Amino acid sequence: MKKNEFTAFAKYAKSSKTKQINMQGKAVIYTRVSTKEQAENNASLETQMKYCEVYAKNKGIEVMEYFGGTYESAKSDERKHFQKMLTYVKRHKKDISYIIVYSYDRFSRTGASGDYISKQLMKEGIVVLSVTQDVDATTASGSFQQSLYYMFSQFDNELRRDKSVSGMQEKLRKGYWIGSIPFGYTNLNPGKGKEQNIVINDQGKLLRYAFKWRASENLSYREIAERLERKGLTIKYKKLSDYFRNPFYCGLIVSAHIPNEVVQGKHEALVSKELFLKINDSLRNKDKSQSYNKDEENLPLKQFIKASSCGGYYTGYLVKRKGLYYYKNNRSGSKENRSAKVMHLKFEEILKQYQLSDQKYIAPLKEVMKYTFLEHHKEQLQESKAIEKQVRDLDNRIELLEERFVYNEISREQYLKFKVKSEKERIKKQEYLQANSLDVSNLEKAVDYAVDYSSQLAVLWSSGDLETKKRVQNMVFPDGILFDHKNDRYRTIRVNSIFGAIPTIMGNMGGNKNGTPSKNMKVSRLVLETGLEPVRPNGHWILSPTCLPIPPLEQLSCGSKTLVYFNSVYQI
Repeated sequence: MKKNEFTAFAKYAKSSKTKQINMQGKAVIYTRVSTKEQAENNASLETQMKYCEVYAKNKGIEVMEYFGGTYESAKSDERKHFQKMLTYVKRHKKDISYIIVYSYDRFSRTGASGDYISKQLMKEGIVVLSVTQDVDATTASGSFQQSLYYMFSQFDNELRRDKSVSGMQEKLRKGYWIGSIPFGYTNLNPGKGKEQNIVINDQGKLLRYAFKWRASENLSYREIAERLERKGLTIKYKKLSDYFRNPFYCGLIVSAHIPNEVVQGKHEALVSKELFLKINDSLRNKDKSQSYNKDEENLPLKQFIKASSCGGYYTGYLVKRKGLYYYKNNRSGSKENRSAKVMHLKFEEILKQYQLSDQKYIAPLKEVMKYTFLEHHKEQLQESKAIEKQVRDLDNRIELLEERFVYNEISREQYLKFKVKSEKERIKKQEYLQANSLDVSNLEKAVDYAVDYSSQLAVLWSSGDLETKKRVQNMVFPDGILFDHKNDRYRTIRVNSIFGAIPTIMGNMGGNKNGTPSKNMKVSRLVLETGLEPVRPNGHWILSPTCLPIPPLEQLSCGSKTLVYFNSVYQI
């Protein structure tokens, strides 16, 4: 059949599922800050807008519309202005090819969710462009790095959350309360940064009777509530159980932020420790007997699984005549029951989604993840480095002042005046560093540990003891996991961002069943230039269309090409 004879069959050719990018298409600009204070200050918004407009001009892209320009938290993608922008670009997809943002974390900080939205937009022929992170998301390598930027935006949120938790832990261990003040107490010195002065109020003085009546007369909760009402304190009798169990009322502090710790609080005790223990004696004895038993060993997901239908936790039970364990939704009236064996197999399967399937991916994954994280936080790291230098300069200045004072070059008044001023400035800068600096060594450990751990997640969980199972569960799914009983499947709430990156990265690195990258794998348009100087990474990894990346310090011939591991980059 001659070439021109194929024309008659052109209508039978398959069309592409992904819409081609219109290189002459127009764009929208989306800008965002996280807080109202930043929006009112407007400096960040102005900077974003300026850079986005210059970027569009340099690229010859016409801007059709502007969105955002205000404060919206990017922890969720259900943002008013964000959704308005998405609706607009989808309605005008014939004209619009680009969404321009200052950086990918302005677009989204939800990790896999933000990455998914970008990929769906790409199918419609719309590309998200970052002014400060210029990657070609239309190539496999560029798409991979774009995914990493989204993942590390989420990871950055988790780092901030960890810093916040560390601050709360320190405060709790010093005896200060965090959160809302318990019933019966008042903080006479409220306000952020102020030292608490928590005292018993009039309600607390009446609540003290409840403890005494329970200890001396063993009255029921309902009877105690009735007596309190006659004294002028109206309280729901069901709340009394919470008050009687809370060690805060005997001057102690316990919190989920400092597990297995009891701290002496700085607040006044409502009752004595002896009275508190007397009331809780039966409960305390019950708690002592609750060491791990066979039931708990066979139901590791108890109180970890939540029902997608109502958000309640699943508990478990044993059918003795069958010798089989089951999980059940603990909500009253619920009929959601499922075999523990089946639930465990399904949980192992979902763990495998966040597990590295090929050891050959480990080395390049670690390198690219660490490098991209550092690139993502480059400005913050540079700022910290500059402030560290300023602290060293202040140390030298103070030392010089002492030297000049010793040699009578300046008076004592001058010495004290400038020393106090320099020390205040030094303390201020050190406090800033403590609150805002990144611990890169901890990042390396976290990435190395998580990636290595990920290669055996399912095995560790299935073969581990109860403590190991719980550690794996909480490490991968910090907020627990949902079970959709109707559709008999698990749904994730929040995944640790490092593990959450694994399925996205594995997909982007490509691979069919035999583990080789897909044939349409493209080499980045920003490949490394070679010369006399050592090759330096520019944020893109490179893969041969027919070869896998290889372990450090090795090389492998494949066809006419050789892959060499060099300076943290796989160079062709």
